[in-house]
Amino acid sequence: MTRRQIRLIVYLAILIPIAAVVYHQILPSSTESFTANLVNRLFPSEATDMTSQASRPCVIVVGGGLAGLSAAYSALHAGAPSVRLLERAPKPGGNSIKASSGINGANTRFQQAAWPDLGPDETFWDDTVRSAGIRLASQTTSQPAARAQRESLISVLTERSADAINFLTDLGVDLTVVAQLGGHSHPRTHRGAGKTPPGAAIISTLVGKLKEAGEDGRFELMTDCEVTRLLTDPTTTVSSSSNGNGGSSVDHRHHQPAAVTGVEYRSTKKDGGDGGTGDGDGNVNQLTGPVIFTTGGFGGDTHGLLARYRPDLSGMPSTNDPRPGTHDLLAAVGARLVDMDSVQIHPTGFVDPANPLVSVKFLAAEMLRGEGGILLHNGKRFVNELETRERVSNTIMALPGDGVEDSPLRQWDIQLLLDPGAAEAAAGHMGFYLWKGLMKKLKVSDLDATTKETLKDHASIVKGEKEDPFRRKAFGHWKLGVNSDGTIDEDAEVCVGRVTPIVHFTMGGAVFNEHAQVLSSELGQEQKPIQGLWAAGEITGGIHGDNRLGGSSLLECVVFGRIAGAEAAESVKGANN
Repeated sequence: MTRRQIRLIVYLAILIPIAAVVYHQILPSSTESFTANLVNRLFPSEATDMTSQASRPCVIVVGGGLAGLSAAYSALHAGAPSVRLLERAPKPGGNSIKASSGINGANTRFQQAAWPDLGPDETFWDDTVRSAGIRLASQTTSQPAARAQRESLISVLTERSADAINFLTDLGVDLTVVAQLGGHSHPRTHRGAGKTPPGAAIISTLVGKLKEAGEDGRFELMTDCEVTRLLTDPTTTVSSSSNGNGGSSVDHRHHQPAAVTGVEYRSTKKDGGDGGTGDGDGNVNQLTGPVIFTTGGFGGDTHGLLARYRPDLSGMPSTNDPRPGTHDLLAAVGARLVDMDSVQIHPTGFVDPANPLVSVKFLAAEMLRGEGGILLHNGKRFVNELETRERVSNTIMALPGDGVEDSPLRQWDIQLLLDPGAAEAAAGHMGFYLWKGLMKKLKVSDLDATTKETLKDHASIVKGEKEDPFRRKAFGHWKLGVNSDGTIDEDAEVCVGRVTPIVHFTMGGAVFNEHAQVLSSELGQEQKPIQGLWAAGEITGGIHGDNRLGGSSLLECVVFGRIAGAEAAESVKGANN
């Protein structure tokens, strides 16, 4: 053996063990990429954006409507190191972006400025409890603990309503116009003075603020991402089989469900989009961190959850685009569901003259009636237009249907009429409705004799000359015929459109508490929060009971979305300390 060969053997004997140690130090021990691991180990103080993002504790928000956007914004401002918002649609906004009547707030500066003679608004809680109906009232003696839990949620909703308005206006949203909607004893529903509907104005503002926050890499909007499963702590197990009430089959008296540790999702993103990320490969991916569920209701899940809980609503038109509900994902990890058969039928969805049998319809905003609009059947009023949505819808649906043959669609022939005063007050909405052909302008002289007589009679009610037989007390900005001689100007223009009841909102959902924690316990039982899981918005249940007041959907999204975001951020910060 030559001296050169001996030296080579010695070198190899030294280098091979060293190489083995280095290899094992940089070899990835999980699904993290080899390159990212190597960069982190060799240059820990100069990690790339990719690796620092992956290593940050992450708050995961599922659903990009107002509740999700509010939660994400709140989490960031509460100090969450990173927030990922997963939205299954190509763009954020959900149903919130369609909201047209406004957002409720009691004792706000705008309410007091618009209605200086109103005095303190101390009836919002009472109005909400009354609207909740028998589901709450019946529990007074039979289930007092369940009623107390519902009332506690209502207290959070109503008492934080002014703060929710301030939060949005401080971001730059105009909410200076205040109207009275059905079921409310005072004007408290806020919207802007311009042409942009309140839902769109709020959503666009929040998305813009979150994009600004995302410039430092702490926030990421991931569109076209469908969550398929909640991840849980593998040291405990939860059965996913249903018990018939929408929850899991876990024995909730003795077992605490597994903590939620993240989500499994698949990206379906195509070309284009709204600036969100997503790889579009259809592969299953995972994110770990506390989860805030804000995926909305199941009004568009016609053949799924809606058929399961309310098969009697088959054939009803809807304001909701077709999409599956996500409540079963929560039930699979032990969440209890409540009031799942409580589905709101909104009394006024437009019947488009150009396509009257389309199943998804535009909502005729409740504020149209709040500003003075009236409902007619065969030219006559038949209901207090400012009753709760449930009562107005039930009154309409007791009337004969339209009798269209060879159509499974159930709808009624009701006219919504606004006089010049009401139309002017609702001008921001009326331009769109008239442009779409959903409403049209008619001179009073073009109306039939029955409708003319109804307008004359209504004018005398508005002036206070007689009591309304339907007990309506507020008449918005109606002014037709309200003059000294009581005559109706035949040349005055009114706006008329056909409307029908429609599936609009689902009051049922996950049982949760004042901290927006999802519970594995029934209403009224000792609360058992599922660790790592919060929820807000229409996915939750227990607040509205039989009926939701108009304007409280956006409100609950902001109030409980902000709570959930702050709570989830604190959990991440606590785990990171």
